[in-house]
Amino acid sequence: MSLSARPARLSTAAPGFEAQFAARLHWSDETDGAIEQRVADILADVRVRGDAAVLEYTARFDGLAASDMAALELTQADFKAAFDGLPAAQREALQAATRRVRSYHEAQKKAGGESWSYRDEDGTLLGQKVTPLDRVGIYVPGGKAAYPSSLIMNAVPAHVAGVQEIIMVVPTPVRGSVATGGRGEATANRGERNELVMAAAFVAGVTRAFTIGGAQAVAALAYGTATVPKVDKITGPGNAYVASAKKRVFGTVGIDMIAGPSEILVLADGSTPAEWVAMDLFSQAEHDELAQSILLCPDAAYIDAVQREIDRLLPTMPRAAIIAKSLNDRGALIHTRSMEEACAISNRIAPEHLEVSSADPHRWEPLLKHAGAIFLGAYTSESLGDYCAGPNHVLPTSGTARFSSPLGVYDFQKRSSLIEVSQAGAQGLGRIAAEMAYGEGLQAHARAAELRLDRVPPMRETK
Repeated sequence: MSLSARPARLSTAAPGFEAQFAARLHWSDETDGAIEQRVADILADVRVRGDAAVLEYTARFDGLAASDMAALELTQADFKAAFDGLPAAQREALQAATRRVRSYHEAQKKAGGESWSYRDEDGTLLGQKVTPLDRVGIYVPGGKAAYPSSLIMNAVPAHVAGVQEIIMVVPTPVRGSVATGGRGEATANRGERNELVMAAAFVAGVTRAFTIGGAQAVAALAYGTATVPKVDKITGPGNAYVASAKKRVFGTVGIDMIAGPSEILVLADGSTPAEWVAMDLFSQAEHDELAQSILLCPDAAYIDAVQREIDRLLPTMPRAAIIAKSLNDRGALIHTRSMEEACAISNRIAPEHLEVSSADPHRWEPLLKHAGAIFLGAYTSESLGDYCAGPNHVLPTSGTARFSSPLGVYDFQKRSSLIEVSQAGAQGLGRIAAEMAYGEGLQAHARAAELRLDRVPPMRETK
């Protein structure tokens, strides 16, 4: 039986568009109660038993039998050997991508990630001190899904920010284990290590790494064990167990975000080859069945051409079944009245990836307010942003681009306010502060300000 992909065909001019549009956008992020309870139990266990619990869960879920945590730690020599063992083309690609990502984030740091201060007319110094986090943890998927690009996107901005220790956790499950879809009978001393991930750790400068995953890895990073250092923040993608664990440890440590399914929205004026746009829609649909690919275009004939290319290209895709499921369940080809309307709809969606596939993309870019990343022009494939353009590919999903930003240098920094009040400044500021403090009934606040005045007024009664 041949596969077919038929994204919903919608028109903004149709009477039922709003309801159809809302139904296509809907995605439930409700969590599985059993997963939530299991994660809570694992976190509590690791918090109490530390390394012993991590070893037990790694054996149970990943089929990886280790006598101690030392057997689960990767070394710099492991990273170097993996890098040296790659074909030259892959080594060069990893290095080139890392250079571009580093260059972009260095510019980002210079633009808004450095300390600053100024003095006002009274000589009072006001400013902000920017300092890096001491230690961060990076979760890197392993086993069936391995993403060296995500490792680079997480580690490089941390380095640029000045983080001194980057601790990576990456599961290396054994075939037949629970983590690989088996029933857990298989056990071995060594799991499936991805050489590209190991090589990326070498290029990106990971400090230490452990072959652990799941909620137990998040717990080890958040609480610390005898072997795994406690970190200040955890970043990186993972499955439902990892996402749940990150939510639960937030507050003990920082986290980057809780990501939903991947998304792409293409605004097209009909000037780009339809084949290109069809493949760009595939580029997100192939991630998983819940990924969402949407085309907005005012040219109905062009939408027909894109659908024909979808039909032609789908059988050539190794992940055709996933692409078809994604496009059939969540994809949409939407005919709009104009490009202006398409931009307005895009702002409502606030997509993770937004391609402006237009002959004049800079005409439309000012109208676009909400997106994780905006890709301008026909030649700017979203896939280039995933790997090597330079900006970070860790982006807000599920409409959170309305209030969230891509992962960046700023996620690995913290800011402290600087205040140095001069004697002259204390006279004016002290009176203002005292007046407000008395109004709030906080006499000690008021008196602390008044004691710095040249002429200290008598204590005022407050009601």
